[in-house]
Amino acid sequence: MKNLLKYSLLGISATLLFSNCGPQKTEEVVEEVVEVKTPTLTLLWETADSLMTNESVLFDDATGTIYVSNIEGQDPLGKDGKGSIGIISKEGKIVNPAWVSGLNAPKGMAISNGKLYVTDIDEFVEIDIATAKVSNKWKVEGAQFLNDVAAHNGTVYFTDMTTGKVHAYADGAISTISEGNESINGIAVATDGTIYGLDASGLKKWNADGTTTVLNTNVTGGDGLVILGDGNFIASRWQGEIWFANDSTQTLMLDTKAAESNTADIGYNAAEKVVYVPTFFKNKVAAYKLDY
Repeated sequence: MKNLLKYSLLGISATLLFSNCGPQKTEEVVEEVVEVKTPTLTLLWETADSLMTNESVLFDDATGTIYVSNIEGQDPLGKDGKGSIGIISKEGKIVNPAWVSGLNAPKGMAISNGKLYVTDIDEFVEIDIATAKVSNKWKVEGAQFLNDVAAHNGTVYFTDMTTGKVHAYADGAISTISEGNESINGIAVATDGTIYGLDASGLKKWNADGTTTVLNTNVTGGDGLVILGDGNFIASRWQGEIWFANDSTQTLMLDTKAAESNTADIGYNAAEKVVYVPTFFKNKVAAYKLDY
């Protein structure tokens, strides 16, 4: 019995020895290569050059209407009553060059509750879209250079580039919600209510406690701001640059400085991924297809 047990144990040991000495199976490590696409803009069309000193473009997702604010002069602070809001089609045709007239130097625009809200130097203007009539105007205390506008859930936000303030309009009243934002211009609000802006420090967001966090310090002095989602943004700089940016990278998609064509407060058609660019002194709007 002892010998039988001894031989059995020897057999098990031999089996283990030879199995350990056999060829070893190695696992292949396959690295997945993820292609990173470079964001690009491709020109689709340009309007005729009769939208005089156009500063801002707004695409209305609900109706497909494209609004253009026209300063109609060389002075962005000139109170001459020549400013207007025009309408163009999605094909680049000028539908109505002066849908609303009698403004001074209109800039940013946003839509809320059937009204188009526009900044006009030191006034905040409300236009009834159904009648194409100015329905209200507010003189903003201390305002010097009101600029971009964004709306969310009945509140309309707008910036003052000279004073560094962000204002909010709601229920007939205007308040100041943020100060100390040097050269603040572009503003946008995400679906969750988070406010984003462009100032001298770069692309920033407002936290729930009112403080701000700078997400990208490279895209500074921006004009128009579009939220793409997933942490990505489009930012234009008036000098003639449009950037794709997030909190870690930035890509210059368009540079028209050599052509002296400005890229002011851009509009965006999210469904078709089209960026609408007001060219300011070139007096036309250009549309670009975004690919990213």
